Amino acid sequence: MRFFKTLLLTTITILTFSTTSAQTSNDDEKLSLNSGTIDNQFEYVIRRSNSWQDYKTVKKTWLYALKAHTIDSLKAVHKDLNDTQAIVETQAKEIEDLKGSLSTTKVELDNTIAEKDSMTLFGMPMTKPNYSMVLWSIVGVLSALLLFFIYKYKNSNTTTKLAKKTLAEIEEEFEEHRRVALEREQKVRRQLQDMINEQKKA
Repeated sequence: MRFFKTLLLTTITILTFSTTSAQTSNDDEKLSLNSGTIDNQFEYVIRRSNSWQDYKTVKKTWLYALKAHTIDSLKAVHKDLNDTQAIVETQAKEIEDLKGSLSTTKVELDNTIAEKDSMTLFGMPMTKPNYSMVLWSIVGVLSALLLFFIYKYKNSNTTTKLAKKTLAEIEEEFEEHRRVALEREQKVRRQLQDMINEQKKA
């Protein structure tokens, strides 16, 4: 009876260990140092690094690769941010131009309405309703263009804010990972030096 209990306990332990190992192996296969997000690359380094007590020993080549990938990501975000900023500035200028054009058209419309006896447009005589319809059509088109560019400006502004936020998060994440990696490296060096000193004393 005791033998069967021991056998059952051993079997359950082996099955649990096998399932955990398979899961960890599958997770590690999804991670890569040369692809995926920066977070996944850091996770890859953390999981693949050797453990020693409460510390991890990380290969320098991995740290340099992480640094290069992070810098590349930051450069890409900076480029997108600059491109978006240029688009926003261009669209803001176009909106200002459209506002000026709209104001000019409204002034012309008011002056034309004031001159009731003069119903000519581009040198062509026309009735008052047709005259008003043409002018208001122009105003409507300009107003639609103005609303369109305002929408595009707001959309670009939202994209810019999101890019800035993403950039700040990536920079903060990079600094935190770099600080942790440096602390770990310093601790490992101190422990290695202590071990060398002990060996010398021995």
